[in-house]
Amino acid sequence: MDLWTLLLFIPACFALNMTPGPNNLLSMNNARCYGFKTAMVAGLGRIVAFSIMIVLAGAGLAVVLYTSEALFFSIKLMGVTYLLWIAFMLWQSEVSPITEHKGVMNCLGLAKQEFLLASGNPKAILIFTAFLPQFVDPIASINEQFFILGLTFLTLELVAISIYALFGIYLRQWFEKPQMARRFNRACAALLAMSGANLLFSHQQ
Repeated sequence: MDLWTLLLFIPACFALNMTPGPNNLLSMNNARCYGFKTAMVAGLGRIVAFSIMIVLAGAGLAVVLYTSEALFFSIKLMGVTYLLWIAFMLWQSEVSPITEHKGVMNCLGLAKQEFLLASGNPKAILIFTAFLPQFVDPIASINEQFFILGLTFLTLELVAISIYALFGIYLRQWFEKPQMARRFNRACAALLAMSGANLLFSHQQ
């Protein structure tokens, strides 16, 4: 892959990685509640989901999703439902400003939550379908270029997860009081619900 193309791809890609969204908000809240390490482990669920999407996009299968309005809407509806469910659970959750989230099963549960949240957002697949191909040279090896671009995207996504997690750690000192923690949880829940509503009413294009 041409080095200049990659240098153009990295800042544009990182801007997408850092865009505030449901998964980044979840990483921030996980770090605030359970610690940096747990938030990073949970974030691997998102990386797995994105890896699958990149493979689908590279194989050309994502085009089927892009052109099928019914399939697109079905995935969108599942994603919105799950997003609103998370928002509801967060709104109703018991206030626990800081707890250490130990145990493999608990971490796997958070990772599963990240995976389902990322998988239920069809816009993520559209990023890989419409964004990545712009940096692919049709003359060179498509698979090799998709591999490099996909690996770069996932690496930058891990950086974004760590940044949001660090921000969540920073917020701990502001939310040691249960009342402040409750307000933060409900603010996160409201933002997640808004994201769900935006996803539901957004057009495929």
